[in-house]
Amino acid sequence: MSGLSGVRCRLLRLCLGLCLGLCLGLVLPRLGLGAVLVSLEEAHTQHGAPRSLQKRSLDQNEQVEVMSVTLDCTVTSRFAHSVMTTKALNKANSSKEIFFDVELPKTAFITNFTMEIESRQYVGVVKEKETAKKQYETAVRAGQTAALVKASGRKMEKFSVSVNVAALSNVTFTLTYEELLQRNLGQYEILTRVQPKQRIQDFKIVTNIYEPQGIENVDVQSTFLSNDLLPLVEKTVTDKKARISFCPTMEQQQRCPDCDGTLINGDFVIKYDVKREKSLGDLQIVNGYFVHYFAPPDLRRVPMNVVFVIDKSGSMSGKKILQTKDAMLEILQDLQEEDHFAIVIFNDGVMPWRSTLQQATNQTVEEAKNHIRELRSSGGTDINTAMLRTVEMLQTARRDQQLPQRSTDIIILLTDGMPGPGETNPKIIQKNVREEIAGNMSVYCLGFGNDVEYSFLDVMSQENKGFARRIFEDSDAVLQLQGFYKEVSSPVLLDVDLKYPANTVDLLTTNHFDHLFSGTELVVAGRLMDNGVDSFPVEVFGLGYEDFQVQGQASVQDWGLLYPDEEYIFGDFTERLWAYLTIQQLLDKSKVGSPEEKDSSKAKALEMSLLYNFVTPLTSMVVTKPESDEPPLVADKLTEEQRQRAEKMSCTSENTPLMFDGVHVFLKGQHYRPVAPTYLVDGDPHFLIELPERDDALCFNINNKPGTIFTLVKDTESGILVNGQIVGDKALAPDGQIHTYFSRFGIIHKSLGIKLEVSTRDISVLQDGRWVKLLWTDTTSLTGPTLDLNVKKHSVLTVTLKDSVKFVVLLHRVWKKHPYHRDYLGFYTLDSHLLSPGVHGLLGQFYHRIDFEVSDMRPGETPEKPDATMFVKGQQLNVTRGWQRDFRNNMETGEKIPCWFIHNNATGLIDGDASDYIVSDLFKTV
Repeated sequence: MSGLSGVRCRLLRLCLGLCLGLCLGLVLPRLGLGAVLVSLEEAHTQHGAPRSLQKRSLDQNEQVEVMSVTLDCTVTSRFAHSVMTTKALNKANSSKEIFFDVELPKTAFITNFTMEIESRQYVGVVKEKETAKKQYETAVRAGQTAALVKASGRKMEKFSVSVNVAALSNVTFTLTYEELLQRNLGQYEILTRVQPKQRIQDFKIVTNIYEPQGIENVDVQSTFLSNDLLPLVEKTVTDKKARISFCPTMEQQQRCPDCDGTLINGDFVIKYDVKREKSLGDLQIVNGYFVHYFAPPDLRRVPMNVVFVIDKSGSMSGKKILQTKDAMLEILQDLQEEDHFAIVIFNDGVMPWRSTLQQATNQTVEEAKNHIRELRSSGGTDINTAMLRTVEMLQTARRDQQLPQRSTDIIILLTDGMPGPGETNPKIIQKNVREEIAGNMSVYCLGFGNDVEYSFLDVMSQENKGFARRIFEDSDAVLQLQGFYKEVSSPVLLDVDLKYPANTVDLLTTNHFDHLFSGTELVVAGRLMDNGVDSFPVEVFGLGYEDFQVQGQASVQDWGLLYPDEEYIFGDFTERLWAYLTIQQLLDKSKVGSPEEKDSSKAKALEMSLLYNFVTPLTSMVVTKPESDEPPLVADKLTEEQRQRAEKMSCTSENTPLMFDGVHVFLKGQHYRPVAPTYLVDGDPHFLIELPERDDALCFNINNKPGTIFTLVKDTESGILVNGQIVGDKALAPDGQIHTYFSRFGIIHKSLGIKLEVSTRDISVLQDGRWVKLLWTDTTSLTGPTLDLNVKKHSVLTVTLKDSVKFVVLLHRVWKKHPYHRDYLGFYTLDSHLLSPGVHGLLGQFYHRIDFEVSDMRPGETPEKPDATMFVKGQQLNVTRGWQRDFRNNMETGEKIPCWFIHNNATGLIDGDASDYIVSDLFKTV
């Protein structure tokens, strides 16, 4: 951090949500379950102006009392309705900011959020996303953090909001969310994340499960249930009802007699299944809507013909390829002798293990495992050719009658990158695969890591009777791959149709399914056309090891008779379940089909989301804080693509990284990687694009005559512009080359009214119509409502634009009497993810994503700098392995960063030509 010592110390934050205060390292409690936190500062004065940060004592924490945290979950025939309630009291004589954090399953829809303060209720309103977005943009322009929902791990999302509570007042937060539990490997799962970080006076987790089909088993697991806590889990199970409660006292939550910490920290998981005695399944009718659950017991497995298509490109090197090999060795062992299989390895070429599918005998499986053990990563990612070759292999085997007639054809694709070389357009690849398969095979796509284009794989799977999954780069990636295979490796029925009389029901959800796997369940819901109907016929058809056909009569069930001792409070569950399921399926349909079909599905999903008050990817919940002039806050539903982008910006170390004003701290014995890539230009002028998520970097030089001005960053949406002017040596260097460096930068933020000129002599700022000059000869700072400048004498300038990007400029001073060199500047970008997706410029175009593959490593001009072939933006470039220097932590010699050097002014890597970025003035746009 020596190179950034001029950065002003603000709040320290941990990526997992713990707050640290000022530079004192004071840990305050923040709950993951109904979390409440006293902030280190009062967020606003009486008139809404920001207050300066002040040190607070630990006694301040005790002035807010968390009175209760309760999660009440009611599961009615697989449909879960969860209510999280937290009550807190501000015991201080001044107002305090209180936080409410809840982690909920990513498959759930938020349906309500309420704050009750002094007997007044403030309720979040669900609106169309575009409408809410305008309010969100207003909030962003006003400097507010408007996003209330963020990704939290693989399965969860965090809802977080704060409110200013007056002295001696209390607040009650209530969040409600709903979801249809999915059966997986024979179990339904209710997951509650419990991270209070402090003891709570009234702490309850209560779950009531109502299953008219009958409850087969109930199991409670937790990462924190010790032998002392286990007896506190009360579980009562009858034929059709289960109740699970966990209510530890303050003393029972205590970690030890003399410490303030809590034992309660982790996941609380309830798993259960229902009885299955009828082949027809279970069909329930309540309040004019029906739901049909179909998972017949004891069906024989259908043989599989499966081709594993495995990416071994250069980006799969290291841990990914090792984990893939380990997983494949286990998966191959799970093949059954009635199955046929093949392995297709690909990079920029396609290498089938055998020319035809093989029966899964002990011998062929062992030979395949030996082949997998020899896998080595290199090359590009020609997905198009690999998939088409695989389809052809299955078609040939079918045509030549090499496969059992009653069997299913499956392709499992594992890749970690964008397609290239070959066909690189995802839409064309999707079209090619869809047309070749013609509905006769299933495609399952596994996207490994954060570089993969998940939406591309998602659509390609859905268009071919499959689905996509993300495989997270983690120590358990092997288990993730094995777990996926277990889900799809036991098909028991194909082409399943659940039929109901057309004159009796309408508004059906999907009632045709390509597969039914062992341990899963098919669910169909619909509306009765006549509420007076007491029964109607149901038929189910499917292709299995034998033909499957069953029919029966559905009848109305009287829930009052089923649960005579219960005051049934969730009587519209069938209608809400139908709405939830319909919206989910419409959202899937909005990704495939013609533009008209996509638009129609999207419009219907939006209409229903608003009607039933669901926060979905098409709607947002707008939360207006009471007694506040702040713009409304917005709770969105994250898509998988949004979660992936968020994870790219999140911590990538094995431990929790510590952030210092947006820059990561390196602690002794622990290495923390940057949250986002670092983009810099320093030297002659050397551009470096650091990509920590790939453990790699790209670099290039831009050469031109001295005096040339280049656009480095241009973000039209936010109004940010950075231009840089190069200067040459005083005289021709001994190597005969003309060296150029950046000597001046012009920085503009239009919406904030900021203009800044940085030269090797001084720093000039135009703000509110007047110029202010700072000198490199002093250690000084300039702080305003929209801009912070910090100068460290003769070395570092840090430019912090309010709620936006941060720039660091380094001054490289050269001996005045040096025969040819002169002073120059280096330019570094931090927090670049805060800029808009449309940002461009020589540096800006790389701020959000750059996909490339490197292969064919070969000797270069010097032994320590080998050459290679890079596939990037549909082009093939010759690149050289070298290094550039990052001077932030060592102004004398810098830190060597290995990188792939792109020659010829970065032709093929940058958009267009380097001359396209030349402007005539330091404050002009291209």
